[in-house]
Amino acid sequence: MPTPYNINIQDHCGTCTLTRGTFCSLPHESRSELDHIKYTSVYPKGSLLFVEGEQPRGVFVLCSGRAKLTMSSSEGKRLITKVAEAGEIIGVSASILGTPYEVTAETVEPSQVNFIRREDFLRFLASHSDACMNAAQQLSAEHHSAQHSMRSLGLSQTTTEKLARLILDWSETGDETPKGVRLKMLLTHEEIGQMIGSTRETVTRLLSDFRRRKFIEIKGSTVFVTNAGALQAAVSI
Repeated sequence: MPTPYNINIQDHCGTCTLTRGTFCSLPHESRSELDHIKYTSVYPKGSLLFVEGEQPRGVFVLCSGRAKLTMSSSEGKRLITKVAEAGEIIGVSASILGTPYEVTAETVEPSQVNFIRREDFLRFLASHSDACMNAAQQLSAEHHSAQHSMRSLGLSQTTTEKLARLILDWSETGDETPKGVRLKMLLTHEEIGQMIGSTRETVTRLLSDFRRRKFIEIKGSTVFVTNAGALQAAVSI
């Protein structure tokens, strides 16, 4: 049967076949309880899940798809802090602390998202120690990722180095092929610039340079990293 945006919708946590997220490794009983407190929706690309500064309504479990997390300055400049992958829970820290969402979350491809109201989420964590530990592990991973991003942006000497490091980071979850590691480029050049603190024009120029020097190949939205060693040589820290 056709489904919205051709997504393989998982209706029940207790029988979900994805098993790649923070709560996917929980015992069957705990996952089944999630079915009673979650609200499942399918979103098209470009959907806002929540906005920076909004009071926390709850958490969003990204069952499939991806979402970019951004923050803005008073002058309107935007910085993409992370691209959340399928399996992650978005809005955890704000919901636990009861503070406004610190970022804006927007889908970058069609996604299945399970929403859990804040009060139900906190109650679930309080009654399931394994779920509480899993949430703590994700928060720790987010902290580690933030430290890595600050190191990349703050200590990298050039925009070339920042872009090379970003592509190498993405390569860690890419697919190995005879042509090299294959990546799906879901962000525009402007959005990539927002991740590394640069402009769309600079990103376009550098990607063209990487392509000319045969570090990468680009076919539509697909990127092949054909010379990871050369990219690594561009990273000095």
